[in-house]
Order: sequence, then structure tokens, then C-alpha cells
Amino acid sequence: MGLFDKLAGWLGLKKKEVHVLCLGLDNSGKTTIINKLKPSNAQTQDIVPTIGFSIEKFKTSSLSFTVFDMSGQGKYRDLWEHYYKEGQAIIFVIDSSDKLRMVVAKEELDTLLNHPDIKHRRLPILFFANKMDLRDAVSSVKVSQLLSLENIKDKPWHICASDALKGEGLQEGVDWLQGISDIILL
Repeated sequence: MGLFDKLAGWLGLKKKEVHVLCLGLDNSGKTTIINKLKPSNAQTQDIVPTIGFSIEKFKTSSLSFTVFDMSGQGKYRDLWEHYYKEGQAIIFVIDSSDKLRMVVAKEELDTLLNHPDIKHRRLPILFFANKMDLRDAVSSVKVSQLLSLENIKDKPWHICASDALKGEGLQEGVDWLQGISDIILL
């Protein structure tokens, strides 16, 4: 890093980069959320399921996010742990209309929270209770209860109701993540 880069960082002129892991079961809306967070000219029209993982970047006023969109299919979930050390924040997406797989989402979250590379770190976790536009969707409060989020005491977390297709609830989540990341990364 050059002198000008260091000076820009000290003066707050350089954007801080945050590595975010985007996790959740398959078909929860992770890729759609990430796509909506990108500038409109960079958004993809056709969203296809992520196989393995993809890397996306987007920026807010003070942060540059590098997001690792991890496939939620069962056969790929074991790969998540290979990226835990690099992660500085987590976005965990839940399909709030899929009550049958809420138990599986909770099991995956518990496994994540108890992993040695995550357990003792104060990583912020943003939860998107997604697909709120669907008739069978449960509220973000109910999702929080079903996932026992109140038991997460050692990490800052926030849950947002979202509709990724319309982009609803996403800005609230990014604003929270930006605010908490500014504090944690200082």
C-alpha cells in the first residue's frame, strides 16, 4: 500500500472493503438480493441458481462490499466453511414462506455459529426474512423466533423483512450492515 493510500485511509477518503459471506438454503433469494444491491446498470435480468459460489462487488457511501454468494444446495453447504476465515460479516437469507425447511435453515445457522472460525469472532450477521410478498410468508418476528435468534448474544445481528424481487427491505439491511461495519472495522 502506497503513502497516498495510507493517507487516504487515515483521512477517511478511501472506502473500507468488507468481505461478506451470503449464506442460506437454496432458493432463499441470496443471488436475487445481491443482484438488487448492485447498481442498476450492473444488474442481471435472468437470475439462475448459484452453483458453488460467485463473487460480486457493490459500494455504499463509505464501504466497498465483496460478497461471496455461496450456493445453498445441500451438496455445496460443506464448502461454506472454507470461506469463514475471510468473512468480516454474514448475510443469512431465509425463505420466510418455506416453513418446512425453516428447521433445516436453523440447523445450518447453528452449525455456522458453532464453527471454530466463527464462534469466537464478533462478526455482524444480517438476516433477510425474504419472500415477504408470498401469501404463506411468516413475519420477520416469527422467523426470528423459529431460528432462536434471541440466543445470539456474542454477535451483533439484525433481521429485515425483504422482498428481493422488488428490492424492499434491502436498503434497511445494508444501512445496518454499513453502520455496524463502520464500528467494528475501526
